[in-house]
Amino acid sequence: MGYNQGELSIYFVDDQTMSELNKKYRGRATPTNVLSFSMLEGEERPFSDMLGDIVISLETANREAVEEGVSLEEKVRRLLAHGLLHLLGYDHETDSEERIMGEKEDRLIGIMGGANG
Repeated sequence: MGYNQGELSIYFVDDQTMSELNKKYRGRATPTNVLSFSMLEGEERPFSDMLGDIVISLETANREAVEEGVSLEEKVRRLLAHGLLHLLGYDHETDSEERIMGEKEDRLIGIMGGANG
């Protein structure tokens, strides 16, 4: 995926904290499952291998896991893969980008040792 090594921070938060972050950075005052904050965007690059931050709402992830019939661990693994792909510059604005990103998520989940669900 273009990186052999890198560093990232992962934060697990509640819905209230996620709502505050989502409002501040995306203008949406509701919780979301995952947000990514890239250190690779913009004109200045970090002096380290820091890719950025991934923030996951465990409350939202748990609700979604129940709705999807998967374990919370499996859902968090997918959100982590999704957030990492955003840090690496992938997006899902079009159907083809969404398909590609989904395939890469599955690949990352396999690397993490999880199921493809």
